[in-house]
Amino acid sequence: MDEIPLCVPDLGADEERLLVECVRSTYVSTVGPFVDRFEREFAAFVGSAHAVACASGTSAIHLALRAAGVSRGDRVLCNDCTFIASANPAVYEGAELGFIDSEERSWNLDPTLVEQALREWAPVKAVIAVHILGQPADLTPIAAACARHGAVLIEDAAEALGARLGERQVGTIGAIGCFSFNGNKVMTTGGGGMCTSADPALARRLKHLSTQAKLPGLGFTHDDIGYNYRLPNVNAALGLAQLGRLPGFLARKRAIATRYRAFAATHGLVHQPVLAGSTPSDWLPSMLVPRRDAVIAAMRQCGIMARPVWAPLSRQPCHAGTRRWGGAVADRLAADGLSLPCSVGLTDAQQDRVLAALEKALVCG
Repeated sequence: MDEIPLCVPDLGADEERLLVECVRSTYVSTVGPFVDRFEREFAAFVGSAHAVACASGTSAIHLALRAAGVSRGDRVLCNDCTFIASANPAVYEGAELGFIDSEERSWNLDPTLVEQALREWAPVKAVIAVHILGQPADLTPIAAACARHGAVLIEDAAEALGARLGERQVGTIGAIGCFSFNGNKVMTTGGGGMCTSADPALARRLKHLSTQAKLPGLGFTHDDIGYNYRLPNVNAALGLAQLGRLPGFLARKRAIATRYRAFAATHGLVHQPVLAGSTPSDWLPSMLVPRRDAVIAAMRQCGIMARPVWAPLSRQPCHAGTRRWGGAVADRLAADGLSLPCSVGLTDAQQDRVLAALEKALVCG
């Protein structure tokens, strides 16, 4: 029986057509028209004034921190429960990290703890608010707290493209939004990322840093330490095709998640909650299950890939000793959190197999 992967991209004729066009043009590196088009069309899709394409979601966060003025000795707050790439770029700049626990309502940053940390640990230069697993964080009180304490709000929307808080898409609420187009995300460019901002000066700074901080002109003059974080034209071509299909991807993700939520409700399990007034992207549907590791092992014996939710960053060896506010929720997510297959190409019959294997594992695991 075929294995059911966790989350793989859906690539078809549109992607092939634009990739062939790009290859035939010979503009496959970091110069070419698809990059400009991708930035414009992505900005229009999410409702941002500006978008700057870059090499990865991690590089997007690094650029955002540099553009926000984070440097050695500054303090930066981030989710405790998230993938490590959300936080590591702060360390690249020599900043000191502090980790904030999740709240039960969304598994994202707890706004009360954000306010507490901003007050106790002042001054904090930036707050990285991650919309984990595709569920928007409660940004209204977080943004207000950042404004009161003079901290720059950066959204890590790597997993939440297409998610909304009210009528606004995530990644357009903070000073800078960061997205990822890794192969397992809602849409992919093979690898790549994007920064968004309403501020033209920030957008220019992001673009400048991503292109080796090279000044215009024929010569090679660089006025800052920049990076080779540009997105190649061939990746942008793939991204344009995927962007055109994104509404369909999001609809399928939500249909898949709806079935998982129904299963959780009928089996007395806790699925990641949906924050009131928000619309998740349902990137990676996840729930809390007893004997989680045994359940994962049993499902994998059935050819079904499932995985745990991340261990808290404050408990990672490379971040040992880092200050932490709260922690009980992140610890529980790490102990019991289970993420389930959610490729947009997942068929109803395949999801039946996933649910049957999960039900069996819960009983026998």
